[in-house]
Amino acid sequence: MPGGRLTQQERQQIALGLADGLAYAEIARRLDRPTSTVTREVMRNGGPAAYRAETAHRATERRAHRRRRTAPRDPRAPQPTYGRDAEAVREYEETFTHVMMGSGMPTMMSRVMTCITLTDSGSLTAAELVERLNVSPASVSKAITFLESQGMVRRERDERRRERYVVDDDIWYQSMMASARSTAQIVEIAREGVGVLGPGTPAAVRMENIARFLDFVSESIARAAEQAREILHTKPGTPPDGAAADPERA
Repeated sequence: MPGGRLTQQERQQIALGLADGLAYAEIARRLDRPTSTVTREVMRNGGPAAYRAETAHRATERRAHRRRRTAPRDPRAPQPTYGRDAEAVREYEETFTHVMMGSGMPTMMSRVMTCITLTDSGSLTAAELVERLNVSPASVSKAITFLESQGMVRRERDERRRERYVVDDDIWYQSMMASARSTAQIVEIAREGVGVLGPGTPAAVRMENIARFLDFVSESIARAAEQAREILHTKPGTPPDGAAADPERA
């Protein structure tokens, strides 16, 4: 399987595959690349609707140039743990952030959510977020307020009485259930519209169909979330031989 960075020709093949409506897995198979490579490439360069091979290639060259010119790493910054490749982690963080943005989450909220999620501890203080993301405390505060409203993070106090923002084992379950409840509210309003618009009229039939569809989706999400909840509580296995379980800094 080819390694290294994508070539300009491969990016052109990705663009053609997207134009043809191919799935990421099929594009990756044709390139003999991992599906994750194609997914990351597309999501960090505008998503499937906006991906352009030339633009993506130039953007990648600019990012590589910036990394070469980056100042030495701040010694106070957290060091990579478990023998991870720091550059690969940074690229993955960028990809995860773009995927979150693609789902509709605002940029800063996506960056904060990604930063917390990808820590081994699953929690960070406001000061740690400010340092890691190089943003203002106000930006972090606004992002946390939004994420809390969506059930994506929660607050707690640590042993030093510092407020920490946590992505715990149940956050994604709670988020899915919140989504199901929100969809159920749309169902209720849609069915009210049937009476207002007049049963049997084209608009009312459309609203009834919307309500039936979303009702099924909402119930399916809630049921699946309940059935799969325990997956979120699966504990990590023993680290690979020779890998020290370096803790996150306090």
